[in-house]
Amino acid sequence: MKSTPRIVSAALLVFALTAADKVAIRYGEGAFQVVGWKASSEPAGGWASIFPVSVGQPSSGLPPLLGSYTVEDGTLTFRPRWPIAPGMHIVALFHPPGLLVLAEFDTPKQDAVPSARVEHIYPSTGDIPSNALRMYICFSAAMRRNEAWQHIHLLGENGARLEHALLEVELWDPGATRLTVLFDPARIKRGLAPLKELGPNLAEGQSYTLEIDRDWMDAAGAPLLDGFRKSFRVAAAERTAIEPAKWRVTTPKAGTRDPLVVEFPKPLDYALVLRTLSVAGVKGTAALDRDETEWRFVPDAPWQPGAGRLSIDSALEDVAGNRLYRPFDAVMDQLKKMPDPGPVAVPFRIDEQL
Repeated sequence: MKSTPRIVSAALLVFALTAADKVAIRYGEGAFQVVGWKASSEPAGGWASIFPVSVGQPSSGLPPLLGSYTVEDGTLTFRPRWPIAPGMHIVALFHPPGLLVLAEFDTPKQDAVPSARVEHIYPSTGDIPSNALRMYICFSAAMRRNEAWQHIHLLGENGARLEHALLEVELWDPGATRLTVLFDPARIKRGLAPLKELGPNLAEGQSYTLEIDRDWMDAAGAPLLDGFRKSFRVAAAERTAIEPAKWRVTTPKAGTRDPLVVEFPKPLDYALVLRTLSVAGVKGTAALDRDETEWRFVPDAPWQPGAGRLSIDSALEDVAGNRLYRPFDAVMDQLKKMPDPGPVAVPFRIDEQL
């Protein structure tokens, strides 16, 4: 995919125009190159400090794209980590000392048909603790990055949009189908000034709605099939650590591929529980049910009789960020007495069929 720069501007700057005229930024086959300038040693701030590439208008203040920089036969080249979607406006700025070149590109638009939709928002439950740390928005297809906070809104009971409760950062999974939405942790952890001055992000007893606009574009440049709204009520804060000893494990019989079922006394973090729980030495597929209070594991091969072990990584959290034996808002002097427990194992046994 190639595109011609719409603007290469240096005329308003105080430097030798003849030098600037020899330098240009080219875009093609997914890479941006500075031509007419010989790259030598990398600057102290890295190549990104003199050659940022962003999506959006020059005045939008959007962060530079993530990617890799290389020098190929003296030519400085930037390759974005993810392919740039159709219909995007790209700004590339090259500004080593004494020189400035600005180039803008538009990737061709596609006649994309809407097909992506919001599949689910986690936590699934309609009651969320007032100190909830994060939510997940899951899409059926890859979404356009760097636009989330134009299309996500937190509404209060009166329908008014709330400011400052959510951190406006984009945290995507590698496929850009799951976005992590963070509540401001400074208004969750007790003892911090923002919580004292502004109160919690969510007020206990109140109802809220997370709203997703329909005009959010997917990676192919098409809007969502429909907008999406998740309403929830705020319950009391959850400030207790995760204790696997309180979990209930239901085991299947040997020779079957029935699920191993683990029930939790409270909802756990959707993405983390799927990443941090496993059955030692057994391959299979895990899923969550009952508002993230039940984990079900189906093995690829029939269960073998004997002792088994459920392995739990210490990164596991509940919806409020509480970890194994460590509440989220433990003060520092408590944490010194509470070392990371490391991986935890829960034993179980697979019995022969009668």
